[in-house]
Parts: sequence; structure tokens; C-alpha cells
Amino acid sequence: QVPFLESGGGSVQSGGSLWLSCSASRYWFNTYCITWFRQAPGMEREGVAGMGYDGSILYGDSVKGRFTISRDIEKTKMYLQMDSLKPEDTAMYFCAAAAYCGQSWGEVKYWGQGIQVTVTS
Repeated sequence: QVPFLESGGGSVQSGGSLWLSCSASRYWFNTYCITWFRQAPGMEREGVAGMGYDGSILYGDSVKGRFTISRDIEKTKMYLQMDSLKPEDTAMYFCAAAAYCGQSWGEVKYWGQGIQVTVTS
């Protein structure tokens, strides 16, 4: 049973904004670095943004300055605000539990089912 409930996403024109949210029990936010990964067709999966249990944040280089990750105070929901979207941001986005997120992401222990983000030019 997948522990994460993903919502948001959709389709927007280039330059627009979308958001994603990932809901899970507090256990996951207290134990792992909850991270958004993405995968476009024919491309490798890449880390987008993650937040550790201690509040530390890691962003992928391609989204720095455009995407913002946040978490509710109850530690049961994480948000990803995506601004200044580009066609190359088009991908399936997955909420996942990574072992850690320091300078890079650790091994992913669990994956969400994914949600589509499409940016048209």
C-alpha cells in the first residue's frame, strides 16, 4: 500500500505556475527526507526538491529559484510550489521517501504513484 497521497499537477502554459502536495502520516516526515522526483519520457528520474525531518531542504539545480518546497506544521503534508514553469519541466512527478537529503539524495525507500505535470509552449 502506497503511503503517500499526491495531488495537484495538471497543465499550464510556459511561464505559469502549478502546485503539488504530498500527504502522509507524520511517521514518514519524521523519518525520511520526503522528496519530489520527476521523470520525463526517455529521461532518467531526477530529484526536484526534498525536505528532511530536520527541515533541511535540497533542490535540484534545474529548479532552483523557481520551485519552493514547504511543509505544514503538523508534518503531514508537503507542498511544492512551481513557478516560471518551462516545457522541460513536463514530467511525471513522484513523492518519495529518501533515506536522507544532504548534498544529494539517499536511497529511495518508497515511491508514490506519481502525478502528471505538463507545460506547453
